[in-house]
Amino acid sequence: MVGGGATVRGEDLNSCFEKLMTVAAAGAGSTGIGGQGGAQMEGAVITEWKDIPMELLLRIVSLVDDRTVIMASGVCSGWRDAISLGLTHLCLSWCRTNMNNLVLSIAPKFSKLQTLFLRQDKPQLEDNAVETIATHCHDLQDLDLSKSFKLSDRSLYALAHGCPGLIKLNISGCTAFSDDALAYLTGFCQKLKILNLCGCVKAATDKALQAIGHNCSELQSLNLGWCEDVSDVGVMSLAYGCPDLRTVDLCGCVFITDDSVIALATRCLHLKSLGLYYCRNITDRAMYSLVHSRVKNKGGMWQTMKGRHDEEGLRSLNISQCTALTPPAVQALCDSFPSLHTCSGRHSLVMSGCLNLTSVHCACAVQAHRPRQLYF
Repeated sequence: MVGGGATVRGEDLNSCFEKLMTVAAAGAGSTGIGGQGGAQMEGAVITEWKDIPMELLLRIVSLVDDRTVIMASGVCSGWRDAISLGLTHLCLSWCRTNMNNLVLSIAPKFSKLQTLFLRQDKPQLEDNAVETIATHCHDLQDLDLSKSFKLSDRSLYALAHGCPGLIKLNISGCTAFSDDALAYLTGFCQKLKILNLCGCVKAATDKALQAIGHNCSELQSLNLGWCEDVSDVGVMSLAYGCPDLRTVDLCGCVFITDDSVIALATRCLHLKSLGLYYCRNITDRAMYSLVHSRVKNKGGMWQTMKGRHDEEGLRSLNISQCTALTPPAVQALCDSFPSLHTCSGRHSLVMSGCLNLTSVHCACAVQAHRPRQLYF
């Protein structure tokens, strides 16, 4: 609703914002930022940029891209203050150059941010930018720093103290972080539910995973792809400390064995997605442990979880290049979890590179190849 009570459609708000930005540009050219300007919307005359109601300005801002939001925050102090109070989500991945300076400039202004995406194609961010974020954005819950090759442990130490409310953190590809810094971070950011450590070879070690298992009991999703130093010790610590794990990617963790999968199957009863690509030490023993996870221990009696396959159980499994597996074990797994599909277009059970598993098929794939019965 606009000040006078008129309903404004999304396209009208966008149009209004474009007009206001034109006025702002004209005002800046004649009187400087903060100069006089006017615009008429739905019969209501706004004589100055600062007269736009905060609610309307924030609705307009929600319709435009983040680059325009940043531009708008520089029009005048009124717009800056309104946007600063109302902006909770921001993505700067569009910034191809000078992202570090941009973060240093805007982080103090946008102190209410809860979600911040800083993924880069080329590494730009430096520790001073992350330290500035940690100093001013204490409400941050979701932070993406992926591919920030220049960042060091200083960034993780700063986040530990400045952003203890982090729920989702993506530091995939940040190869300079150490396991000491990651372990330190988890001691403060104990609300983490989603953590992406893909490619963090130095940070994702058994030592760090033991700290995660000890500190982050609410963790639901963890990506350890290509963290080659991870072993059963670390994964088992996670399984015992994070029983609510639902998505675990261990692709390329070449040292893990059946013991890791057995621990996850036994302790993480809500597990829905598991990546084991290129984990060549995985055998049938791991597959049968997942089959047995369909049964839960209740009052000393094992009872089958019937009728809940849509809510519980594996929905995605990648066992590509796990060449030690045999068809009977994988078929038993496929039969136990109806959400695992080998049929065309669904492929939630991925077995590429396992030529000995070509006979494994889900129920719907088998039915599709059955000859139709004719009735007369």
